[in-house]
Amino acid sequence: MSPSAPEGPARRSRRNFAGARPVMDDVARHAGVSKQTVSRVLNDHPSVRPETREAVREAMRTLGYRPSRSARSLASGRTRMLGVISFDAARYGPAAILTAIGTAAQKAGYLVSSIALDTADRDTVAEAVDRLSAEGADGVIAIAPQRWVGRALAETGTATPLVVLDDAPAVAGDSRSGARKATGHLLSLGHRTVAHVAGPAGWTSAELRLAAWRAALEAAGAEVTEPLAGDWSADAGYELGRRLARRAELTAVFVSNDQMALGVLHALHEAGRAVPGDVSVVGYDDVPEAAHFLPPLTTVRTDFAEIGTRALRLLLDRIDGAGPPPSDVLVPAELIVRDSSGPPPVR
Repeated sequence: MSPSAPEGPARRSRRNFAGARPVMDDVARHAGVSKQTVSRVLNDHPSVRPETREAVREAMRTLGYRPSRSARSLASGRTRMLGVISFDAARYGPAAILTAIGTAAQKAGYLVSSIALDTADRDTVAEAVDRLSAEGADGVIAIAPQRWVGRALAETGTATPLVVLDDAPAVAGDSRSGARKATGHLLSLGHRTVAHVAGPAGWTSAELRLAAWRAALEAAGAEVTEPLAGDWSADAGYELGRRLARRAELTAVFVSNDQMALGVLHALHEAGRAVPGDVSVVGYDDVPEAAHFLPPLTTVRTDFAEIGTRALRLLLDRIDGAGPPPSDVLVPAELIVRDSSGPPPVR
């Protein structure tokens, strides 16, 4: 039997750790550095010299070391887990924001633990925050479309960094600008006024769009008719659309979201009111199906992915103590013109 070849570090490592998972101490010994240096490499600390960083990473590769969540937590004082509280998560907007937060968090090296609340009284909100804090969440994002929810979250007094969408510190789509663009688009086509189907009272985006619609009409010297309010659903849009269809003078309507706009289109068609020949319709959000409504819907696009990404960035800044957050983080709204809007009929 020929003598065995001398064992190098890699061969010894494979032998030593064939039956046991290597730990941070093993990486430190292999790389000839302290455990603290390994910790700094794991957390991308800028004080580590490039050659030392590479030696530690090479040791990790050689040993097959994979840092556990608990190791990272001990090294950094963080769990690398974020909490998300969502309300009305079945709707397109909140669901799209939640997906964006999860994607951005993964890229930043965080996991997300989410709690969806169907109804949210003050105690339920506090319990959700307490639960995420108890799980060790480094920070919490709340997708809170109703103003009172934002207030309830602020009153929990949690020490965990918190970002609330649609309230202060706010990350939101620019509903004011979007509603002005929608109303202004219809007025620019020659419509003498624009009716409005609003979202439910108490919802931040609904109230902002309602106020901007009214302000745009007043600035143009146009008549401000009584708005109708729905619950964001296509069913509500349909019922309100039937009422609108009975207004002989109606030539244009701005609807506060696309689902209600779909119901309005259905009701107008059923009543024999052509869109846009008799009545122009503009929605809000630009849901993926909006381009396939009949007719394709003119709407205001909300970049929900950007809202989610900015919310995560703001939360990470707060966790890192990067200074006070801005008073508002508004994501611009974009008017998407399709076939449901046009000039008023000649009478």
